[in-house]
Amino acid sequence: MIYRPQAKRVKEHKNLMASMGKGDEVLTGGGLVGKITKISEDNDFIVIALSANNEVTIKKDFVTAVLPKGTIQSL
Repeated sequence: MIYRPQAKRVKEHKNLMASMGKGDEVLTGGGLVGKITKISEDNDFIVIALSANNEVTIKKDFVTAVLPKGTIQSL
């Protein structure tokens, strides 16, 4: 009963991580919003540009949502 919904969320999150690409705007678990500038396939890290001067390296697992294009401009 409890296993099925959790397995569904895990599967959806794996599909989300696999579908991320350079230029996508993402929201992290910590509340950061940024644009993906680099994806490292071998060790599951991505680089997110928070602004023109700030970049952060995080694990792919911490991305909670891929936002529609133009979301950062509207904030």
